[in-house]
Amino acid sequence: MRSLRAIEARVVACQRCPQLRAYAARIAFQKKRAHRDCEYWAKPVPAFGDPRAAVMIVGLAPGAHGSNRTGRPFTGDASGAFLYPALYRAGFASQPHALDPSDGLRLRDCLITAALRCAPPQNKPTPAELRNCFPYLLDEFDALPRVRVVIALGAIAFASVLRLLRERQFTIEGGAVSFRHGAEVEARNGARRLWAIASYHPSRQNTNTGKLTAPMFDAIFRRAKELLAAEGGS
Repeated sequence: MRSLRAIEARVVACQRCPQLRAYAARIAFQKKRAHRDCEYWAKPVPAFGDPRAAVMIVGLAPGAHGSNRTGRPFTGDASGAFLYPALYRAGFASQPHALDPSDGLRLRDCLITAALRCAPPQNKPTPAELRNCFPYLLDEFDALPRVRVVIALGAIAFASVLRLLRERQFTIEGGAVSFRHGAEVEARNGARRLWAIASYHPSRQNTNTGKLTAPMFDAIFRRAKELLAAEGGS
């Protein structure tokens, strides 16, 4: 089993998708006017959080001017400005703001990762790119033996989580489940039991249109805590 630190080093050095590395570099060169004085990360973005996490959150991919700029998941963009306050309200984050990796933010009993580690054009990863990144998701899951709840942000992340469960020989109770906000899957592998919960992604498109509201998002994390408490966790 690889440690999270070893996985992080492999993720950051990854060259499996040259087109994505080139895109990240191009975005870093062009920059956004608001960030013209920033030095962009422009590399694959590793996971962030508590190495003893009981909750694993899987997003889609780094934002071109968010994580691709800051090097930390959901940091420096509108999606993170919606996610981290929810984590703070649920007790998973030490503060509601995520501006850059030096801001002092810490996660408690929670780790954030993504289905894809590089920012994709139009925020739309290809199947081949997702396949290339999938082994890192497996490695992170294996490095987190305390995980009992996996929260998937968006349909692509949910599909990756279901694939992860199948790859790790979990049996999904009740059979296949389609993506919808609040969908819940119970899975077992021997004595180990965990749950996967689906949520709409906290993208600007979803939050600005009201498709995903703060109360809807809070309910996802509240449910995660209920499941942990039922198992004798935090």
